[in-house]
Amino acid sequence: MNVKILTAGECAVSVQMGDEINLEVNRLVRMLSHELEIHPIEGVTETVPTYASLMIHYRPEIILYARLREELSIRLKAVEALLEKTGMTLENTAGRKEIVKEIPVCYGGELGPDLEDCAAFEGISVKELIRMHSSHDYYVYMLGFAPGHAYMARFEEPFHFKRRETPRVRIEARSIVAQENLSNLIPFEQPCGWNVIARTPLNICDYRRKDPFLVHPGEWVRYIPVNFDEYKKIEKADQKGAYVVKTYEKAVR
Repeated sequence: MNVKILTAGECAVSVQMGDEINLEVNRLVRMLSHELEIHPIEGVTETVPTYASLMIHYRPEIILYARLREELSIRLKAVEALLEKTGMTLENTAGRKEIVKEIPVCYGGELGPDLEDCAAFEGISVKELIRMHSSHDYYVYMLGFAPGHAYMARFEEPFHFKRRETPRVRIEARSIVAQENLSNLIPFEQPCGWNVIARTPLNICDYRRKDPFLVHPGEWVRYIPVNFDEYKKIEKADQKGAYVVKTYEKAVR
């Protein structure tokens, strides 16, 4: 493994697992994160997985930097041993199961003001753009920018449109934004330069729930198109805590 442990201020280190954004490197990040969950290091206060690295916050009055590096080396060797034991490589993780969550979304209109422009840019119909966007699973690389804000990508039929030339000062909470093969879930009102093509009736981050986040890193999302009436019904049910997200497992390709 091409791993670098870099200092990130006085109370954190960044364990860089690679220099590319891809599934294999991200799965390695999550494997190290999981190893630290089941074999924690005293003095470590938080781990934050990103595309290709794991940020580790620690208390230097409890564990010194040199000792932290030693402990991290032990955890990294455990990850390597697991890869060797299972016959997995960074290029081949076949046989594992990962979670898919179906997220209802309503496309276009006031909920997706950029949908028609995006379809025109692609030279396709709105119906075809919706099909392309909703026919494939999106991998959740990480949560960032805001609590529950999922950074996701699909690996089939990428679009050609990119970010908007002029970002918006504010977009609505629960917006579904897109560019190229990426599509993120926006939990709160916020500035954004991406194209808003839909909205979900579900709260993406809700601190009334035991688990406040709708999705988590390492999961997959399938967008399920619904009409506006269905959107309002699901929104009402979700506000009452009565809506259950359809969740199932699929084999890693």
